[in-house]
Amino acid sequence: MMPTLARQKTLTLAQVRDLLGAEVLCGEDLSVQIGEVGAADLMSDVLSLSKPGMLLLTGLPSTQMIRTVAVAGLCGVVLVRGKRPDGSVLALSRERKIPLLGTPLTMFEAAGLLYLAISGR
Repeated sequence: MMPTLARQKTLTLAQVRDLLGAEVLCGEDLSVQIGEVGAADLMSDVLSLSKPGMLLLTGLPSTQMIRTVAVAGLCGVVLVRGKRPDGSVLALSRERKIPLLGTPLTMFEAAGLLYLAISGR
């Protein structure tokens, strides 16, 4: 079992965008507070390991991912590795009001930067 680290601070989606050099693909309200981040490409992992309000890092730009994020109650998604969603993904993201960002960083790089920012290290 991995040790749990106390949260040091939260970030807004706007701060996440700036920190990761991300583009906003969908979503207007970037004031959403982020205290926890998860990273996965397997949606079964997202369903079993995520917590409501968590931000998801993934390389899976699919409608199934958006549906999974909605069911799990996550606050938004950052697509990593320069992945680009098609029109159906963007439409569903808008419909479900799920902010969607994209970054050229790898999942490891994005997770590391967010960990450092949230943990205060």
